[in-house]
Amino acid sequence: MSDQMSELAQQMGELATSLRDTAERLRSGRLEPEAALEAIDECAQLASRVARLGAAMDERARAAVEPLPDLPGQLPLPSAQ
Repeated sequence: MSDQMSELAQQMGELATSLRDTAERLRSGRLEPEAALEAIDECAQLASRVARLGAAMDERARAAVEPLPDLPGQLPLPSAQ
């Protein structure tokens, strides 16, 4: 795994932990209404960041396995025989 992918995976793990912790605080039922609203907003922000990181990881993974498109004016490489 590349350094960028490792870093993205680490960030994804940290965000997932934060999201679980915030959700647990909400489930506890001990938050005041204002604190609960803030926790809900925090969950939404964390989920959005997780989605963006997931998209970035997917994009990098696809780029690593998909061939580059043929560009106009390029000649094909001779096959190795």
